[in-house]
Amino acid sequence: MQGSRVRRLWEYIRVKRCRRAALAGAVLSVALAGALYLYYHDPYQYPLPCVFYFLTGLYCPGCGAGRASYSLLHGQILDAFSYNPLMTILLPFIGLYVVVRGMDWVISGENHVDGRISVRLLVAVLILIFVYGVLRNIPTFPFELLAPGGMEKYLVAVSSFSAVRH
Repeated sequence: MQGSRVRRLWEYIRVKRCRRAALAGAVLSVALAGALYLYYHDPYQYPLPCVFYFLTGLYCPGCGAGRASYSLLHGQILDAFSYNPLMTILLPFIGLYVVVRGMDWVISGENHVDGRISVRLLVAVLILIFVYGVLRNIPTFPFELLAPGGMEKYLVAVSSFSAVRH
């Protein structure tokens, strides 16, 4: 019963472009509200907990993403890269996909985008994310640079060493 209501509502939205545009606008508004919230709420003061890290003590591929997003919103690309390099690299591609897919759906009501993305590419990205998650937990150089804030710690150590030498 509940599933049929959702299906009917989805069909009601899907048949008219203005309804699809309204839904896309609502989703965009929620995303902008989330970005605005993150812009003004420093994750150093209000940390976003990672359940995986809490349970295992290991960094998941997403650890540091909140701080990286905060840094990106403030135009600090190197800081963002320091907290989650993979997310910082993949975010423009994910954003492009979401925008193109959303525009396609609003205009046509169909999905013409997903069929054009290679399954091999998706599998390669999933493997990359998994390998990244494993490598960032190896506690030795250079892998520790992949841990959240790892590059920042390294740069501080290098600059301290450099200052002592002069």
